[in-house]
Amino acid sequence: MIYFVGAGPGNVELITVKGAKLLGKADVIIYAGSLVNKELLTLAKEEAEIYDSASLTLAEVLEIMVEAVRNNKTVVRLHTGDPSLYGAIQEQLDYLHSLGIATEVVPGVSSAFAAAASIQRELTLPEVSQTVIFTRVSGRTKVPEKESLIKLAGHQATMAIFLSVHQIEQVVDQLLQGGYTPTTPVAVIEKASWPEERIVRGELQDIAEQVKEAKITKTAMILVGDAVASTNYALSKLYHPEFSHGFRRAKN
Repeated sequence: MIYFVGAGPGNVELITVKGAKLLGKADVIIYAGSLVNKELLTLAKEEAEIYDSASLTLAEVLEIMVEAVRNNKTVVRLHTGDPSLYGAIQEQLDYLHSLGIATEVVPGVSSAFAAAASIQRELTLPEVSQTVIFTRVSGRTKVPEKESLIKLAGHQATMAIFLSVHQIEQVVDQLLQGGYTPTTPVAVIEKASWPEERIVRGELQDIAEQVKEAKITKTAMILVGDAVASTNYALSKLYHPEFSHGFRRAKN
């Protein structure tokens, strides 16, 4: 069996209990060394074979996994955050399935949620924003034109922008063109949940300059939208005394 495990955003304690248990029993571990906190490997058993995929091609990674399974070994493919977001796992899963190899995906804590936790903000504030868009700007992996920041900005939703802080000026320009105002709140969280985490807060009109001054160029989440800083929001109906639901009658 091959397990694709979300390692979480960086803090070793933020891997799931299931993920930690699988790491502890794996015979072979292939981890994304450029992003995954190497302290997580202390959870592995002493005799586990450990490979850093940062220096491997897709074919080499697949070869290691297939050979291990054919030798009745348990494999953990350790991805940063949650593997379903920018994890490049589908091509691995599809190939393994074509060979009849059993797989399981174990979710993890996304860096988007770790970033929200770091700034202690709810991304879906009532009557401010009820939608969160996960996206990125185009790089070597192109973003479809219909999903450009300019077009997505028209929704005025909360945005979690991955893999884009090195293009912060382009990000700001596209968001402004799309309809966000210059005073829209922004938070940039570098290495959310890691000991060396840094947070830069500002507005679209000044965030690029602040990020450049801080020399943040990678491993950072950009959170954009009124929910990032607004104090003018409606209270949740869930706990309102006049609101009934399946577990409580309204108090008139």
